[in-house]
Amino acid sequence: MTARSADQPDLSTLSVLAIGAHPDDIEILCGGTMALYAEAGARVTFAIATNGEVGGGDPDPAAIAARRLAEAEASTSQLGAELIWMGFPDEMLFNDRPTREAFIDAYRRARPDVVFVHSTDDYHPDHRIAGQIAIDSRIPAAVPHVRTRYAALDRIPHLFVMDTLGGIAFEPEHLVDITAQQTRKEGLLRLHASQVDWMAQAYGDDYIADARRQAEVRATGTEWTFVEGFRSVPTYPVTGGPELLPGNWRPAD
Repeated sequence: MTARSADQPDLSTLSVLAIGAHPDDIEILCGGTMALYAEAGARVTFAIATNGEVGGGDPDPAAIAARRLAEAEASTSQLGAELIWMGFPDEMLFNDRPTREAFIDAYRRARPDVVFVHSTDDYHPDHRIAGQIAIDSRIPAAVPHVRTRYAALDRIPHLFVMDTLGGIAFEPEHLVDITAQQTRKEGLLRLHASQVDWMAQAYGDDYIADARRQAEVRATGTEWTFVEGFRSVPTYPVTGGPELLPGNWRPAD
């Protein structure tokens, strides 16, 4: 059964921000949902915390970072999304003042109604730190006396937590049908060609097949083939809920 809410907004009026630790995280964990927002006419922004310079076999980390930026630009361009590139070192993301201010400025640049962030229980330290900073930056982004490069938000957005890689230590409460978007999601992932190659070389993983398998598992028990799962961040103040999700969605069992 598809869940719907009488107060679901016109998605074309929404600004949606997804914050990822690495250049391909958003596409892996909520690429189908972002495609649904884009197709509905929402303004979509990807904010990437690190430059990904250790995720490849090239002996020059700067060359890896340049390639990963180009891949992120290609993916967001294909989706019709905007890109905020923070440029922090890969594997060395820390919850300090400069990083917090960069995350606050990502909020203030995107001016979102809804934000998607990493789980603080994810396996990767960059993911966990990015998730915690994103959650902690939600309210300060709307406080005028927290002064950064951009003006304070005039509203506090609602936050959804993205699934973890492999679904480990994560129980979704909202399921979004991405069956019609799975092919597009995989196309976005293929634009991160360096990661397709690197994951096969370093870990023997089929990068895209892993993402497909996770979406299939999350669809178990639903009428859909591919699903992405999320949780709402239940912190004060409550400024939204699952009615902000795009397309067909339902509560998790």
